[in-house]
Amino acid sequence: MRMNTESKKRDVALVVDDSPETLRLLTDALDGAGMTVMVALDGAAAMRIVDQITPDIVLLDAVMPGIDGFETCRRLKRDAGLANVPVIFMTGLAETEHIVRGLDAGGVDYVTKPIVIEEMLARIRVHLGNARLTQSARAALDVSGRFLFAVNRQGNLLWATPQAQKLLADHHGAQADDFVLPPSLLQWLELAKGKGSAKSQAATLPDNPQLRFYYMGETAPNEFLLRLSRESGTSLPPEFIGELGLTTREGEVLVWLSKGKTNRDIAQILGLSPRTVDKHLEQIYAKLGVENRTAAAAIATNATRRNS
Repeated sequence: MRMNTESKKRDVALVVDDSPETLRLLTDALDGAGMTVMVALDGAAAMRIVDQITPDIVLLDAVMPGIDGFETCRRLKRDAGLANVPVIFMTGLAETEHIVRGLDAGGVDYVTKPIVIEEMLARIRVHLGNARLTQSARAALDVSGRFLFAVNRQGNLLWATPQAQKLLADHHGAQADDFVLPPSLLQWLELAKGKGSAKSQAATLPDNPQLRFYYMGETAPNEFLLRLSRESGTSLPPEFIGELGLTTREGEVLVWLSKGKTNRDIAQILGLSPRTVDKHLEQIYAKLGVENRTAAAAIATNATRRNS
């Protein structure tokens, strides 16, 4: 049974176990399946290895001297570069509490010893495939210019698109990796997760009301997707928006249009996709009775001047 034999890049597996027999068994099997194998006898050695190279998957013994597998997994997952690397626990501990402990630590699977090689290879294929799909989806989000990021239930940042990282860094400091949702936003997130009633409602930071957070849903166990938007204090008069039948979002799009922003600029400012901005502009043109952005911008500018 070969894995990834047609790809030029060999998947890299890190096997962490203090048993020479287990290491020999897995090294032979994974090498025969077309993978590059790195080995570590304990958690400390594993951490030194990942400082030098990022594996595609980690096979981790739960019970080891020194740093056990559970703590090793938690430390691995604190590193943003390793947060999405699948970790499969291997152990003779088959009780439910140990399985739950492994999953809570960040593992994606739990295999009991003695290891059945065919089963282990099948699980590795599945988790590598899932990891690639996740990476592809996040790469697509990065390219689309969306302000999206994910946190766990404690509010710790798991990953973020470059645009969201920049917004968080602007607010939080030079680095966004250690961003944690404050207590007020954690309470809002709990409400959103529990009832969904907050999904369409924005939350703000007490010291930065222009930075708004929108709950998008749970994308994986203990992974919650949020969207960021930095709102401007500038807006069209509410009376003007009401008279023309514009929605609040359409009014926001129109005011940025009147300031000479491109569709892509507007999308980034409001945390929307360019396609969504295009749709809003179609509605705005129809409601204003104009055919192009220049005419729409002129109407918005005049309305702002009359009410300033």
